[in-house]
Amino acid sequence: MDDSTLEVLLQSLKQDDEYQRELATAALWQRWFYQKGTVGNQRLQDAQALIDQGQSDAAEALLSALVVELPDFAEAWNRRAVLYFMQHRYLEAKADCQQVIELVPYHFGALHGLGLCHAALGEYEEAIQAFRRALVVQPYALVNQRLILECTAQLS
Repeated sequence: MDDSTLEVLLQSLKQDDEYQRELATAALWQRWFYQKGTVGNQRLQDAQALIDQGQSDAAEALLSALVVELPDFAEAWNRRAVLYFMQHRYLEAKADCQQVIELVPYHFGALHGLGLCHAALGEYEEAIQAFRRALVVQPYALVNQRLILECTAQLS
């Protein structure tokens, strides 16, 4: 996928048409999961299967090996961030989200995840900043708007 296609997808996230936004969202997720081809995607799927089977340690080992082997594979970092977040390992999840954002600044999943990590750590101002950054990419993501309100209420 070339840069012009990427730009079209990112602009589609900002359209009034919900169907266009959903198609663009799905296309971006597919782009991220398949960044390293079918083999990379399969390894992400294997990690998710391990998580689904309650084998978090094995999933973490697989994802950690993947980020060492392919350090520019943003979705491998993102999947490990999700795992860490589920395990309430917020500092590690936050670090992985930041790595994803460094690799893919428009990764709305990682921006949202970063906000969730900050909120879980009681860092509400930082959480609001992350959710706002996610909204720049995906302005119709109501969940981020709601989370900004919730974090703002925590500051009062």
